[in-house]
Amino acid sequence: MRRTMAQASFHAALNLLFFAVLATLVLASTYYLTRDNIAGSVEKEKLKLIAQVVPPHLYDNAIVQDTLQLPPSELLGTDDISIAYLARLKSVPSAVVLQVIAPDGYSGKIALIVAIRSNGEISGVRVVAHRETPGLGDYIELPKGPWIKGFDGLSLAKRRNADWKVKKDGGQFDYMAGATITPRAVVKAVHKAARYFEQHRTVLLAPVAPAVREKTK
Repeated sequence: MRRTMAQASFHAALNLLFFAVLATLVLASTYYLTRDNIAGSVEKEKLKLIAQVVPPHLYDNAIVQDTLQLPPSELLGTDDISIAYLARLKSVPSAVVLQVIAPDGYSGKIALIVAIRSNGEISGVRVVAHRETPGLGDYIELPKGPWIKGFDGLSLAKRRNADWKVKKDGGQFDYMAGATITPRAVVKAVHKAARYFEQHRTVLLAPVAPAVREKTK
């Protein structure tokens, strides 16, 4: 009896192992078969989003491929390496798109991209991902309203540090009644991104290396 039960347990374990291995193989095969399509789709979506914040007349390079790895930064809200997308016109840096995290949204982190022109002016800000309350805090998304466009054209030179707050806190940015935490987090994050740009302007706006310049002619 004990031997029969042991054999049954052994066969059950073998079956579980077989199906686990099979599932792993299926998932791995699916990944390898679709990864190129997924990568292509992600790149297209990135380009669409970047196109909203960096006007086409500002660059003639392959902006999604012209990137710079940035170390974790408190000003960007990043805990890991992030990617900066570089816009160049005739090889001259014209703008940079930073990936920014607002860590203190109402429902958690808010992922943003912040495009800043070479003169320090914000070209545009867009929300990449968030979990804010639908119908309340999600007005930071462009499809839900124009609020996010309030950053366009702003810079540290045009706004004092004290102004980079929602009006409820004594700043210059509008907010929706009952949803102050969300815009407060975004304004703070964009302000920090502008400060990051000023502190790292030389690196972010570095000229194209000679080898790269030759390839783009």
